[in-house]
Amino acid sequence: MSDTAAKSFLAQHAVPTGVTSTRWWWVRHAPVRTDGGNIYGQVDIECDCSDRHVFEGVAKFLPKNAVWYASGLQRTHQTARAIWDAGLSAPAELIKDKAFDEQHMGEWQGRNRAEFFASLPAEIGSYWFAPANERAPGGESFNDLCERVGAAVERISVEHAGKDIVAVAHGGTIKAAIAHALKLDPWSGLAFTIDNCSVTRLDHLAATGHIGWRVPMINQHPWGAGPVHEAKHHPAGPDLVNKLA
Repeated sequence: MSDTAAKSFLAQHAVPTGVTSTRWWWVRHAPVRTDGGNIYGQVDIECDCSDRHVFEGVAKFLPKNAVWYASGLQRTHQTARAIWDAGLSAPAELIKDKAFDEQHMGEWQGRNRAEFFASLPAEIGSYWFAPANERAPGGESFNDLCERVGAAVERISVEHAGKDIVAVAHGGTIKAAIAHALKLDPWSGLAFTIDNCSVTRLDHLAATGHIGWRVPMINQHPWGAGPVHEAKHHPAGPDLVNKLA
Protein backbone atom coordinates (compact mmCIF):
# COMPACT_ATOMS: atom_id res chain seq x y z
CA MET A 1 0.00 0.00 0.00
CA SER A 2 1.37 3.42 -0.91
CA ASP A 3 2.01 6.09 1.73
CA THR A 4 -0.82 8.20 0.27
CA ALA A 5 -3.30 5.30 0.24
CA ALA A 6 -2.47 4.37 3.82
CA LYS A 7 -2.99 7.95 5.00
CA SER A 8 -6.31 8.05 3.14
CA PHE A 9 -7.37 4.86 4.91
CA LEU A 10 -6.56 6.38 8.30
CA ALA A 11 -8.46 9.56 7.47
CA GLN A 12 -11.64 7.52 7.00
CA HIS A 13 -11.34 6.45 10.64
CA ALA A 14 -10.40 9.83 12.09
CA VAL A 15 -12.16 10.82 15.31
CA PRO A 16 -13.63 14.34 15.30
CA THR A 17 -12.48 16.87 17.86
CA GLY A 18 -14.49 16.58 21.05
CA VAL A 19 -15.25 12.87 20.55
CA THR A 20 -13.62 10.18 22.69
CA SER A 21 -13.00 6.86 20.93
CA THR A 22 -12.69 3.76 23.10
CA ARG A 23 -11.66 0.86 20.92
CA TRP A 24 -12.89 -2.63 21.84
CA TRP A 25 -10.91 -5.53 20.38
CA TRP A 26 -12.93 -8.68 20.98
CA VAL A 27 -11.12 -12.02 20.59
CA ARG A 28 -12.96 -15.31 20.76
CA HIS A 29 -11.14 -18.02 22.70
CA ALA A 30 -9.22 -20.85 20.98
CA PRO A 31 -11.04 -24.05 19.96
CA VAL A 32 -12.29 -26.49 22.59
CA ARG A 33 -11.29 -30.10 21.77
CA THR A 34 -12.27 -31.97 24.94
CA ASP A 35 -16.02 -31.36 25.09
CA GLY A 36 -16.88 -34.82 23.78
CA GLY A 37 -19.33 -33.26 21.34
CA ASN A 38 -21.40 -31.85 24.18
CA ILE A 39 -22.79 -28.39 24.91
CA TYR A 40 -20.53 -26.67 27.44
CA GLY A 41 -21.77 -23.07 27.86
CA GLN A 42 -20.32 -21.98 31.20
CA VAL A 43 -18.59 -25.28 31.94
CA ASP A 44 -14.99 -24.29 32.72
CA ILE A 45 -13.33 -26.36 30.02
CA GLU A 46 -9.84 -25.96 28.53
CA CYS A 47 -9.06 -24.88 24.96
CA ASP A 48 -6.38 -25.83 22.43
CA CYS A 49 -3.73 -23.12 22.03
CA SER A 50 -1.25 -25.21 20.03
CA ASP A 51 -1.54 -23.39 16.68
CA ARG A 52 1.26 -20.85 17.03
CA HIS A 53 0.74 -19.48 13.50
CA VAL A 54 -2.73 -18.32 14.49
CA PHE A 55 -1.56 -16.68 17.71
CA GLU A 56 1.37 -14.95 16.03
CA GLY A 57 -1.10 -13.40 13.58
CA VAL A 58 -3.39 -12.24 16.37
CA ALA A 59 -0.44 -10.92 18.42
CA LYS A 60 0.77 -8.78 15.49
CA PHE A 61 -2.75 -7.46 14.91
CA LEU A 62 -3.75 -6.34 18.39
CA PRO A 63 -2.71 -2.96 19.81
CA LYS A 64 0.09 -2.50 22.32
CA ASN A 65 -0.53 -1.01 25.76
CA ALA A 66 -4.19 -2.01 25.82
CA VAL A 67 -6.33 -2.73 28.85
CA TRP A 68 -7.01 -6.47 28.89
CA TYR A 69 -10.23 -8.19 29.96
CA ALA A 70 -11.29 -11.82 29.92
CA SER A 71 -14.29 -13.73 31.13
CA GLY A 72 -14.20 -15.77 34.31
CA LEU A 73 -13.64 -19.01 32.36
CA GLN A 74 -10.16 -20.49 31.91
CA ARG A 75 -10.34 -20.91 28.14
CA THR A 76 -10.21 -17.12 27.74
CA HIS A 77 -7.25 -16.85 30.13
CA GLN A 78 -5.39 -19.57 28.21
CA THR A 79 -6.06 -17.77 24.92
CA ALA A 80 -4.76 -14.47 26.30
CA ARG A 81 -1.55 -16.15 27.51
CA ALA A 82 -1.06 -17.78 24.10
CA ILE A 83 -1.29 -14.36 22.42
CA TRP A 84 1.33 -12.94 24.78
CA ASP A 85 3.57 -15.98 24.29
CA ALA A 86 3.34 -15.36 20.53
CA GLY A 87 4.97 -11.95 20.80
CA LEU A 88 2.58 -9.33 22.20
CA SER A 89 3.71 -7.84 25.50
CA ALA A 90 1.56 -8.97 28.41
CA PRO A 91 -0.34 -6.29 30.34
CA ALA A 92 0.28 -5.63 34.01
CA GLU A 93 -3.09 -7.24 34.72
CA LEU A 94 -5.67 -9.42 33.02
CA ILE A 95 -9.00 -8.25 34.43
CA LYS A 96 -11.41 -11.18 34.77
CA ASP A 97 -15.05 -10.13 34.55
CA LYS A 98 -17.80 -12.73 34.77
CA ALA A 99 -20.09 -10.35 32.89
CA PHE A 100 -18.26 -11.61 29.78
CA ASP A 101 -18.88 -15.31 30.48
CA GLU A 102 -20.64 -17.34 27.82
CA GLN A 103 -24.42 -17.79 28.07
CA HIS A 104 -25.29 -20.21 30.86
CA MET A 105 -26.97 -23.13 29.13
CA GLY A 106 -28.36 -24.60 32.34
CA GLU A 107 -29.62 -28.16 31.94
CA TRP A 108 -28.56 -28.16 28.28
CA GLN A 109 -24.92 -28.22 29.34
CA GLY A 110 -23.58 -31.75 28.94
CA ARG A 111 -26.15 -32.75 26.31
CA ASN A 112 -24.89 -34.06 22.98
CA ARG A 113 -24.72 -31.06 20.65
CA ALA A 114 -25.67 -32.85 17.43
CA GLU A 115 -28.67 -34.55 19.02
CA PHE A 116 -29.78 -31.28 20.61
CA PHE A 117 -29.68 -29.35 17.32
CA ALA A 118 -31.36 -32.21 15.45
CA SER A 119 -34.32 -31.78 17.79
CA LEU A 120 -34.78 -28.09 16.88
CA PRO A 121 -36.47 -26.39 13.92
CA ALA A 122 -33.89 -25.47 11.28
CA GLU A 123 -34.34 -21.72 11.69
CA ILE A 124 -33.43 -22.01 15.40
CA GLY A 125 -30.62 -24.54 15.11
CA SER A 126 -29.02 -22.52 12.32
CA TYR A 127 -28.47 -19.57 14.63
CA TRP A 128 -28.18 -20.60 18.24
CA PHE A 129 -29.40 -23.04 20.85
CA ALA A 130 -32.85 -21.48 21.15
CA PRO A 131 -34.79 -18.31 20.33
CA ALA A 132 -33.18 -15.29 21.98
CA ASN A 133 -35.93 -14.96 24.58
CA GLU A 134 -35.98 -18.64 25.61
CA ARG A 135 -34.20 -19.24 28.89
CA ALA A 136 -32.39 -22.55 29.24
CA PRO A 137 -33.78 -24.55 32.18
CA GLY A 138 -31.68 -23.48 35.15
CA GLY A 139 -29.71 -21.07 32.97
CA GLU A 140 -29.99 -17.94 30.83
CA SER A 141 -31.55 -16.75 27.59
CA PHE A 142 -29.54 -14.93 24.95
CA ASN A 143 -31.54 -11.84 25.96
CA ASP A 144 -30.10 -12.22 29.47
CA LEU A 145 -26.61 -12.45 28.02
CA CYS A 146 -27.15 -9.29 25.95
CA GLU A 147 -28.28 -7.36 29.03
CA ARG A 148 -25.26 -8.24 31.15
CA VAL A 149 -22.74 -7.77 28.33
CA GLY A 150 -24.23 -4.42 27.28
CA ALA A 151 -24.18 -3.10 30.86
CA ALA A 152 -20.55 -4.17 31.32
CA VAL A 153 -19.47 -2.64 28.01
CA GLU A 154 -20.98 0.74 28.91
CA ARG A 155 -19.45 0.65 32.41
CA ILE A 156 -15.98 -0.26 31.19
CA SER A 157 -16.13 2.24 28.31
CA VAL A 158 -16.46 4.97 30.93
CA GLU A 159 -13.79 3.53 33.23
CA HIS A 160 -11.25 3.26 30.40
CA ALA A 161 -12.42 6.02 28.07
CA GLY A 162 -10.11 6.73 25.15
CA LYS A 163 -8.13 3.51 25.48
CA ASP A 164 -7.77 0.28 23.55
CA ILE A 165 -9.52 -2.59 25.32
CA VAL A 166 -8.78 -6.20 24.38
CA ALA A 167 -11.55 -8.50 25.61
CA VAL A 168 -11.00 -12.25 25.24
CA ALA A 169 -14.41 -13.82 25.45
CA HIS A 170 -16.88 -16.23 23.84
CA GLY A 171 -18.95 -16.51 20.68
CA GLY A 172 -22.21 -15.63 22.40
CA THR A 173 -20.62 -12.78 24.33
CA ILE A 174 -19.22 -11.20 21.17
CA LYS A 175 -22.52 -11.59 19.31
CA ALA A 176 -24.16 -9.79 22.25
CA ALA A 177 -21.56 -6.98 22.10
CA ILE A 178 -22.21 -6.50 18.38
CA ALA A 179 -25.98 -6.40 18.94
CA HIS A 180 -25.46 -3.80 21.66
CA ALA A 181 -23.24 -1.61 19.49
CA LEU A 182 -25.59 -1.73 16.49
CA LYS A 183 -28.75 -1.42 18.61
CA LEU A 184 -30.03 -4.69 17.20
CA ASP A 185 -32.64 -6.86 18.83
CA PRO A 186 -30.94 -9.93 20.35
CA TRP A 187 -32.37 -12.30 17.72
CA SER A 188 -30.63 -10.29 14.96
CA GLY A 189 -27.36 -10.43 16.91
CA LEU A 190 -27.43 -14.20 16.66
CA ALA A 191 -26.96 -14.00 12.88
CA PHE A 192 -23.26 -13.07 13.18
CA THR A 193 -20.57 -15.73 12.83
CA ILE A 194 -17.71 -15.48 15.33
CA ASP A 195 -14.87 -17.94 14.73
CA ASN A 196 -12.34 -19.12 17.29
CA CYS A 197 -9.44 -16.65 17.71
CA SER A 198 -11.10 -14.14 15.36
CA VAL A 199 -10.95 -10.41 16.10
CA THR A 200 -13.96 -8.10 16.17
CA ARG A 201 -13.46 -4.38 16.69
CA LEU A 202 -16.19 -2.08 17.97
CA ASP A 203 -15.38 1.59 18.63
CA HIS A 204 -17.35 3.34 21.37
CA LEU A 205 -17.64 7.04 20.47
CA ALA A 206 -18.67 9.50 23.18
CA ALA A 207 -19.23 13.24 23.15
CA THR A 208 -21.26 15.60 25.30
CA GLY A 209 -24.83 14.38 25.18
CA HIS A 210 -24.16 11.63 22.64
CA ILE A 211 -22.89 8.05 22.50
CA GLY A 212 -22.47 6.09 19.28
CA TRP A 213 -20.54 3.20 17.78
CA ARG A 214 -18.39 2.47 14.76
CA VAL A 215 -17.68 -1.07 13.53
CA PRO A 216 -14.32 -1.39 11.72
CA MET A 217 -14.35 -5.21 11.56
CA ILE A 218 -16.21 -8.36 12.57
CA ASN A 219 -14.80 -11.92 12.65
CA GLN A 220 -11.42 -10.89 11.24
CA HIS A 221 -8.75 -13.64 10.79
CA PRO A 222 -5.38 -11.88 11.26
CA TRP A 223 -3.35 -15.06 10.77
CA GLY A 224 -4.24 -15.07 7.06
CA ALA A 225 -3.15 -11.50 6.46
CA GLY A 226 -0.32 -10.56 4.12
CA PRO A 227 1.60 -7.24 4.30
CA VAL A 228 -0.95 -5.30 2.22
CA HIS A 229 -3.89 -6.69 4.18
CA GLU A 230 -2.16 -5.85 7.47
CA ALA A 231 -1.54 -2.26 6.35
CA LYS A 232 -5.20 -1.81 5.39
CA HIS A 233 -6.64 -3.20 8.60
CA HIS A 234 -4.09 -2.26 11.21
CA PRO A 235 -5.55 -0.10 14.00
CA ALA A 236 -5.35 3.61 13.31
CA GLY A 237 -3.39 4.02 16.51
CA PRO A 238 -0.06 5.56 17.56
CA ASP A 239 2.16 2.84 16.03
CA LEU A 240 0.86 3.20 12.48
CA VAL A 241 0.21 6.93 12.66
CA ASN A 242 3.82 7.51 13.70
CA LYS A 243 5.09 5.42 10.76
CA LEU A 244 3.01 7.44 8.32
CA ALA A 245 3.64 10.89 9.75
